[in-house]
Amino acid sequence: MVQYDDILIRYGEMALKGKNRGMFEKQLADNIRRGIHDFPKAKVETAYGRMYVALNGEPYDGVAERIKKIFGITSLSPTKRVENFTLESIQEASLSLMKDIDPAPKTFKVEVKRTNKRFPHRSMEMNHLVGGFILKNMDGIKVDVHQPEVLLKVEIRNEGAFLTCVNVPGFGGLPVGTGGKAMLLLSGGIDSPVAGWLTMKRGMRIEGIHFESPPFTSERARQKVLDLAGIISEYGTGEMRVHMVPFTEIQTEIRQKCPEHYLITIMRRFMMRIAEAIAKKQKALALSTGESLGQVASQTIESMHTINNVTNYPILRPLVTMDKSEIMQIAHKIGTYETSILPFEDCCTIFVPKSPVTRPTVEKASEFERVLDIERLVQDAVERTEVVKASSKKEEQEQFDLF
Repeated sequence: MVQYDDILIRYGEMALKGKNRGMFEKQLADNIRRGIHDFPKAKVETAYGRMYVALNGEPYDGVAERIKKIFGITSLSPTKRVENFTLESIQEASLSLMKDIDPAPKTFKVEVKRTNKRFPHRSMEMNHLVGGFILKNMDGIKVDVHQPEVLLKVEIRNEGAFLTCVNVPGFGGLPVGTGGKAMLLLSGGIDSPVAGWLTMKRGMRIEGIHFESPPFTSERARQKVLDLAGIISEYGTGEMRVHMVPFTEIQTEIRQKCPEHYLITIMRRFMMRIAEAIAKKQKALALSTGESLGQVASQTIESMHTINNVTNYPILRPLVTMDKSEIMQIAHKIGTYETSILPFEDCCTIFVPKSPVTRPTVEKASEFERVLDIERLVQDAVERTEVVKASSKKEEQEQFDLF
């Protein structure tokens, strides 16, 4: 079993950020530290164009599982580090790494990158010197430069020589915290957690807004939403604040006083008003939703136009052009699907009209809303909103005071 010394972290898009690159790297390093805080011996180290996590005895598998989810990382590799490196020490470490691979490979290739120009052997020369040493000391193996079973990479840098045979892909994107903050309208369904994940991928920090309607929605439905928030928080800072909005009175008023076919449209207009008010309190600059164009009655372009009319905030819709199968694929990949399909109703699945309007207009919606005390209902819901911190570790969930 190979005992690795470090995890080498690579990032792509961040390297193009010019003068802002340092800010992106610092945020990524901070996010990694938060992600591995319960592995206290592991330390983040930075060098130009690269970042490492020195394991210092911590288990590679556990640390890597956390790191590979963090946005901003294109790939990572477990490495053996040779600090006081010479040609001979690099050759011996390379041979040891190759011999530890199980099952033993039949073909391999060596790629050496030498950024430390004081090292006496050039990269191409090192390819032959390391590869030849392995061929001489291992039986039943040969070089294949086109489709090798194992690609042995050696980076010779000022701080040491780093050897690896493994490349683990990351999710790319930008580090969470570099793109401002958005409020995610988080239901208990499949779509909104995926939308939150994609919003985070572009570097945005998110907080959730969930509309609940007790006693029509249950405590299990609430916990399901917090569990979903905890799952997607693993890709960012490891925790997420969720604003739990009491929505029963508003839904009841709409149902009693407005035409049934406009119930969903007016309900979602209230959600946008409340979300905007909370966003302003939290200094967020956008709202994010899981809407996909044409997927349901409230997601036609006419519905989106009518619902948007009540807010001036930018509304991010990462899923707008995706079909359901594409969204489900991402949900499976990020680990939210199994939780999303648990059969606990949210406020959007109760009081569903038989024939919801698919082409609502701003004029009609505004006319039907005149019988409602919009300002009072919105203000009351915002004032009674409860804030809960959801964590990737359920035992760390914390309830805040009302605000």
